[in-house]
Amino acid sequence: MNVGNFPIMLYGVIAILGLAMGSFLNSWMWRVHGQKWRLGERSVCVHCGRVLGWQENIPLLSFVILKGRCRICAGPIPRSYFLVELATSLLFVAITFLHNQLPVFNSWHYARDLFFIIVLIVTFVYDAKYMLVLANLTWSAVAVGLLFNYFVLRMTVESLLIGMVVGGGFFVAQYAVSKGRWVGGGDVRLGFMIGAWLGWPLTVVALFFSYVLGALVSIPLLVSKKGTMRSAVPFATFLAVGSAVTLFWGEAIFEWYLSLL
Repeated sequence: MNVGNFPIMLYGVIAILGLAMGSFLNSWMWRVHGQKWRLGERSVCVHCGRVLGWQENIPLLSFVILKGRCRICAGPIPRSYFLVELATSLLFVAITFLHNQLPVFNSWHYARDLFFIIVLIVTFVYDAKYMLVLANLTWSAVAVGLLFNYFVLRMTVESLLIGMVVGGGFFVAQYAVSKGRWVGGGDVRLGFMIGAWLGWPLTVVALFFSYVLGALVSIPLLVSKKGTMRSAVPFATFLAVGSAVTLFWGEAIFEWYLSLL
């Protein structure tokens, strides 16, 4: 049985790879935040520090079987681990399905989108948990995006540069005017990264969706008085979601908008 041009079994393989990647990202983010990252080290319980057995490292299943608790110390396993694994798997499958619908399957374009979605997942989760945007990851993604898009996918210099100027410049201006009160340095870096990956004009689409989503979340908090104008908001999470939406539907949405003019 096929889904598009791909056998359904391939989607199963992609889903499993996504689960494995989600599990790796969970471990990597926890270690990076605790400055405990060592290549080749095995996963440990976040409470008792015990090295986990293979049966405790099965994505999704281990969380369900263990009922969300460490087998030895009974410390709660963060639910975010389960959600990140599930979301990564679903996004991998969704990207595969998206590229499967294109007239011509471009493996390089497919690999680029998978890499970008991984960066966006890390950005979303890390900012949601720790209110931080990893500078090294973001600048590395800027470099990879520029090189890959220009030399492999043959995006024009104009598209990439305008995208970066618009994305990064938009936040640089806000940072300068507000002296860092409205946005942080992480938002500035993400603006440049989005421009380097999406180019012009999709960077504008990503920013639009990010601010719409931010408003949809922030306004109810203000109305319900659960937040104030001075409340810190992990805006990188909205930028990550807006960029992911643009990755999937940005071109179609932009073409629809142009048809209205």
